[in-house]
Amino acid sequence: MKVAFHTLGCKVNQYESEALAERFREKGYKIVSENEPADIYIINTCSVTSLADRKSRQYIRRMKKLNPNSVVAVTGCYSQVAPEEVAEIEGVNIVTGTNEKSRLLEMIEEYIASSGDQMIRVKKRCELVGYDEMGIITSMESRTRAYVKVQEGCDRFCSYCIIPYARGTVRSRAPQDIVKEVRELLDKGFKEIILTGINTALYGMEEGFREKYPECGDKDGIEAAISLISELTGDFRIRLSSLEPTVVNVDAVKKLFQYDKLCHHLHLALQSGSNRVIDRMNRHYTREEYLEIIDALKEFDPNYGISTDIIAGFPGETEEDFRDSIDMIERVGFCKVHAFNYSKRPGTAAAEMKNHLAPEVKSKRTKALISAGNESARKFFERNSGTVRKVLFEEFHVEENEFIGYTDNYIKVYAKNGKSRRYKQNEFCNITLLTPYKDGMKGE
Repeated sequence: MKVAFHTLGCKVNQYESEALAERFREKGYKIVSENEPADIYIINTCSVTSLADRKSRQYIRRMKKLNPNSVVAVTGCYSQVAPEEVAEIEGVNIVTGTNEKSRLLEMIEEYIASSGDQMIRVKKRCELVGYDEMGIITSMESRTRAYVKVQEGCDRFCSYCIIPYARGTVRSRAPQDIVKEVRELLDKGFKEIILTGINTALYGMEEGFREKYPECGDKDGIEAAISLISELTGDFRIRLSSLEPTVVNVDAVKKLFQYDKLCHHLHLALQSGSNRVIDRMNRHYTREEYLEIIDALKEFDPNYGISTDIIAGFPGETEEDFRDSIDMIERVGFCKVHAFNYSKRPGTAAAEMKNHLAPEVKSKRTKALISAGNESARKFFERNSGTVRKVLFEEFHVEENEFIGYTDNYIKVYAKNGKSRRYKQNEFCNITLLTPYKDGMKGE
């Protein structure tokens, strides 16, 4: 039987879809493109914004049209927070939540063998306990960088965010399973391991974790996983998908500097540059504390790559609040800024706040944040001109005779292949960064 996947949203969803695809392959199913007719369609949904919900509904309908007789299974965050709404979409056969993905293959086989009545299996948030181990992944779309999920859930409850309701309480993956997966990926030839989770910084933070896994020693949080992976032999590097300033402080970040394999890049979500808005977002830090982390990173490496997320138009955001966000972009010197309109999510505290901004105001502010972010990236590239960084080349464009890869501090590098210099895919190379080019820099 043929199975097709469509994945929306974050890197965790992408990882989980890869894990599901591997399980189906092991059982003899053939994985095909989402644009091909298939017997089974799996839509792994996102619900971080109202747009994500809408896209999820569009893809569900699209998949069923490709083969009206197919089995359509919907999983992920949207089906977790709104299972009845998903079940009402014409053509949906199976609805399951975020903590049941490891059992989806068995559910589909059960459905096919049954009378064909719609199957809805979604747990309540209070029942989302225990890490849902999906097995070891050794095949990824990329042959260079591999994502490894280490953690599930979030208990921070930022006032705008639906994810704690969609993903449940914090639970961490067993260290031995993480190390086993990383070792197998390294044996397969992957050179960059990206640690990801719903709130990666919360790894190992739940009660009783250190007692259960003494191999973590005296290391706290995500450092425990980094420490164990760093002990593995081989020429590889580790990258963190993100860290939350709601969890880590400057002292926690400084502890990471001892790990040579860890990339000099952090995604540190700011969300707003205004202390007033940060407080209303229920994020427990100030802009001053955020800048302390930035100062520590730049003291360690003046060209440390720092990317971020910023929300435009949070309820009650004034022009002064917005200018504070622009000011932070200019002060920090981010290598990448992801800017978003605030999206009202029913069930969150922010949805009930007063003074929601008009869509055109949010849109205008988002465009201004993107513009400031692009200027910040340009200046970051210029600061790196003339420096030498280690690049992992990931792809080769034949037409332009260019190898493309990323530095450890997250600069996309384009390097021409010539007679005097030859690069190879999936190999590290020390590259001199030259000038800004396209969405990154030229190098040689």
